[in-house]
Amino acid sequence: MAKISARGAVDLGALATARQTEQRAASAMAQAPAGVVINATDATFETEVLQRSLQVPVVIDLWAEWCGPCKQLSPVLEMLAAEGAGQWVLAKIDVDANPAISQAFQVQSIPAVFAAIGGRVLPLFNGVYPEAQIRQILEELLRVAAEQGLPGAPVEGVLSDESVGVPAEPPADPRFDAAYDAIEQGDWSAAEKAYRAVLAATPSDPDALAGLALVGIYARTSTVDAPATVTDPRDMLLAADFAALDNDWARAFELSIGAVRITAGEDRDAARQRVLDYFAVAGNDPAVPAARAALSNALF
Repeated sequence: MAKISARGAVDLGALATARQTEQRAASAMAQAPAGVVINATDATFETEVLQRSLQVPVVIDLWAEWCGPCKQLSPVLEMLAAEGAGQWVLAKIDVDANPAISQAFQVQSIPAVFAAIGGRVLPLFNGVYPEAQIRQILEELLRVAAEQGLPGAPVEGVLSDESVGVPAEPPADPRFDAAYDAIEQGDWSAAEKAYRAVLAATPSDPDALAGLALVGIYARTSTVDAPATVTDPRDMLLAADFAALDNDWARAFELSIGAVRITAGEDRDAARQRVLDYFAVAGNDPAVPAARAALSNALF
C-alpha cells in the first residue's frame, strides 16, 4: 500500500505541473536563438554532435515516442537549452529511428542523457531528474568545458531567466491542494472528493479529469496484485489498470477495449468509462488515436 501511495503522489503532482513545464519550454524556445536544439541521426551524429562539440558542449537526449518518462524530461532539457542561449546545444536522438547510436552507447533504458565535449562522449544521467538537479549537472558540464577551452557561444540579445526572457514558473493551482494532501496520505476517497469539487466548478478541467481518473487507478490497484489471467472482463480491466501504471497505454487500451467488446449493459458502460478515463490520463500518447478508433468500432 505504501509503495503505491508514494508512487501515486509523485505521478499526480507531476500531472499538475507537466503542462506548466511544456508552456515554459515553448515560451523559452520562442525566444531562443536558432540551433540551440537540434535533431541528430545515425548519419549526422559525426558532424552535428561530435564535430560541433569541438566548439561547444553538446547534451545528447536519447528518447523514443513511446517513452512516457522521455516526454517529462525532454521539455525541461529544451527549456534549459533555450535559457543557455548557445552556451550548450541539445541534440535529440530518437533511438527507434537511430539504433546504431544507442547500441554504441550501450543504452539499457531511456531517457538517457549524455554529453559530448571536445569530440568525446560521456554519460550524464539516466531517467527523469528534477529540474534543479539537472541545472547543477549542466553547471558542472559547462565548468568542465570551460577548463578544456570550450566556453560555449552565448548569443547576444537573448534574455536570461533573471530578466524577462523566460517567465518564472507559474504557482501551483491552490484548488488542487486538498487532492494532493489526500494523495500524500493515500486517502483515495478524499482525493476523489477534492477532484470532484474542482470539476463541479469547472467540469472540463483537464487536470482535474486526469487526476480523478488516475486516483481511480491507484485506488483499484493499491491492495491487489495484477491478475494472472485476463479472460474475465473484470480481470481484463484490472490488468489494464496495471498496464496504465506502467505507462503501457497500448496494452491498457487493448485490454479495456477488449472488455467493451465482450460485455453488455452496465458492465459495458463501466468498461467504456474506463477507456475514457485512460484517455484523460494518457493525454497525447501515441496509442490514443488508434484506441479512439478501436473504441468507436467496438461500440458501433
